[in-house]
Amino acid sequence: MHASRKLPLRPVALALHLLCAGIAVSGGLLPSTAAAQTATHRFDIPAGPLAAALNQAGETAKVLLSYDPALVAGLHSDGLHGSYRLDDALHRLLAASGLVAQLRPDGSYRLFRPAVGEATLAPLTVRASVEQESAWGPVNGYLAKRSATGSKTDTPIIETPQSITVVTKDFADAIGATRLRDAMGYTPGVNISPYGADSRYDWIFIRGFDASSPGYYLDGLQLRNAGTWGVWRTENYALERIEILRGPSSVLYGQNIPGGMVNAVSKRPSEVASREIQVQLGSFNRRQLAGDFTGALDEDGKLLYRLTGVLRDAELPAGGMPDDRIFVAPALTWKISDRTTLDLHAHYLKDQAGSYTTGAPYAGTLLDNPNGSISSRRFLGDADFNHFDHRQWMLGYRLEHRFDDTWTFRQAARYGRLEADYEAMTASRFVTLNAGNPSDPVNFRRARRNAFGAFETAHTINLDNQLQADFTTSSLRHTLLAGLDYQRSRFDVSAYSGSSGTTIDVYDGSVLGSYSRPATFIDANTLLTQSGFYLQDQIKFGERWVATLGGRYDTAEVETDDRLSHSRSEQRDGKFSGRAGLVYLSPNGIAPYASYSESFSPNTTIDPSSGSAFAPETGRQYEVGVRYQPVGRNDRYSLAAFDLKRQNMVTYDGTTGIPRQYGEIQVRGLELEAAFQPIKPLNVVASWTFTPKADVTQSANTDEVGKQANEVSRHQASLWADYRWAVGLKAGIGARYVGTNRGTAEAAPIKVPAYTLVDAMLGYAFERWQLALNLRNLTDKAYLAHCGYGVCNYGDRRTVNFTATYRW
Repeated sequence: MHASRKLPLRPVALALHLLCAGIAVSGGLLPSTAAAQTATHRFDIPAGPLAAALNQAGETAKVLLSYDPALVAGLHSDGLHGSYRLDDALHRLLAASGLVAQLRPDGSYRLFRPAVGEATLAPLTVRASVEQESAWGPVNGYLAKRSATGSKTDTPIIETPQSITVVTKDFADAIGATRLRDAMGYTPGVNISPYGADSRYDWIFIRGFDASSPGYYLDGLQLRNAGTWGVWRTENYALERIEILRGPSSVLYGQNIPGGMVNAVSKRPSEVASREIQVQLGSFNRRQLAGDFTGALDEDGKLLYRLTGVLRDAELPAGGMPDDRIFVAPALTWKISDRTTLDLHAHYLKDQAGSYTTGAPYAGTLLDNPNGSISSRRFLGDADFNHFDHRQWMLGYRLEHRFDDTWTFRQAARYGRLEADYEAMTASRFVTLNAGNPSDPVNFRRARRNAFGAFETAHTINLDNQLQADFTTSSLRHTLLAGLDYQRSRFDVSAYSGSSGTTIDVYDGSVLGSYSRPATFIDANTLLTQSGFYLQDQIKFGERWVATLGGRYDTAEVETDDRLSHSRSEQRDGKFSGRAGLVYLSPNGIAPYASYSESFSPNTTIDPSSGSAFAPETGRQYEVGVRYQPVGRNDRYSLAAFDLKRQNMVTYDGTTGIPRQYGEIQVRGLELEAAFQPIKPLNVVASWTFTPKADVTQSANTDEVGKQANEVSRHQASLWADYRWAVGLKAGIGARYVGTNRGTAEAAPIKVPAYTLVDAMLGYAFERWQLALNLRNLTDKAYLAHCGYGVCNYGDRRTVNFTATYRW
């Protein structure tokens, strides 16, 4: 592959020479060895004129293609996306043209149309050449077949005995996802708007539980937070895929929530040169410039680089507040030898923004108000006060060494620092101005405003060591993984909250009163550490069976210095977690499975009877399901039923308020997911979630028993479909449905209404350009995404983004 770069002629001179001779030239680098024909290249060729497609194919492979321009005049190509050897790529591009590519002795290709009966010319030899998908690499299209999130090894998803969804970059782009949570809008079991429109955080619920704390994952290492306001952020443009593992995952990752986890996978350096510049214009004065560049730094391809960057100038949906971002992520891969690879990566992210939320009192949102409905566009904060300034940087590496065909060692490490400066005004309940007449409309206009502020810094270190052995004993094939990981995170936070002393008219926006800063309620420094040893064996036996067995023991420590009370506390917990699963791989592509998994999370609440922290919370899940991956098709269907419990929760006595470790939430549900192509140009992605039970089953407060702790709709569904025409045009439309619920703790006075949102996409690809128009919430529907504690939050308004991408 790399020997093809040693040429006797400069590319430009060669191109000019052939052009003068009346021959069309693509590429311009003539290979000197047969290695160029056996090398695999990643092609990203849009549908369009065949001449342009051939030109891009030759340039990508650095190979000369010669032909008479009249042969391709007026012919079109369906494009090509994926990793192929050049001969296979040419065969696919020329399939409908009647043309043949003939390899010449000098390594170039001649294109011609064979005469009827002609059989003397050497035919093009087509080889099976599609590069096998990697669990850590890019995915061509919407359907990933491999993942490491559920196993920490490169494993086919169909062999993973637990529900997992991979949102590929292609699909995230198609649905117009500009934030992490947006990309999961068509994933079963996930609510991407549990607290309504919110510019601050990517809140999501997975199987009824808040998944934002103790943190999402980036490349398999946790973005740990302390459940406060310093929360690590991600940039969608820098991600290759987003993976959602539903259910407990402590065996591989340590302390976590029982609902599931999110792992964002970064773009990595590639040996195939690729460059793109992207411009995006959209709603709320959005102007964004992004770039992504990757390739080899040397002729041998031992040093690979990637540089990804984003510069955004935008506003939030209301108040004229900024929503600006600077992001840059350099990465370097060093192929030290055939057995050893070192990846170095870093990123810097700076957000300078306001703070936008949509909370408003029940009367006028969920309930009638004598003054009318409160507009979903009404901003009840303070544009001059609200701000959310965030800065973070990370530096890390991933080392892999393969000792032999059996043993492989991997080590991943990362250090990060975060600074967050956040202050905001929010509206709460109405102020009673006429106590003598409770129904007077004047009592339903002016809302009290609360002020909140948090200043937080975080430092975190992650280290994960893995030793993998692939071997056979008797008739059993093992993938044995032993790991030792460590986390150390320090958070320093000061926060205040309370009445601001001001009120706001929710209809005309007028403000009365003067601001007074509430008292500080947190001023502390917290150190969180976790170390764990885990062991997992993936065993294949009887030709069709795959068993996964795993166990882990963790120690977790929390040290807190409370500067308000001048006190210091320490807590240390140890916990074992287990996991077991079994999959049957039928020859026809059907794969039923069953699994059991556990999770744990330390408690920081003090037991009054002992003076020590309560024992850790635990979680457990039973899941049975079936996947169907038709042989020879790029389709997959899955159905899963689960019984999930969060146990050993701390709840509070309804009479005395004393905490007790007597609490449990049970969630039972059914999830259906499908991604398929009824015909080649048509992609369909569908999901349905049925959750008949998500209730508190034990509590020290008997009033909570039988009610939902978090609002979980009984039904949730989504459907997306897009079609691509040969001329380069594509169009897509989707719908997301969320059913009714009774709000947080089922305290809403009436049911929160169901809603359906429509998304749409229109795109066009030609030559090196890709254009896309994405509309989310196409009809600009006003809907209530969350109700609780006397306030309801509206969901996201319509956004329209136009994206132009130029690749070369």
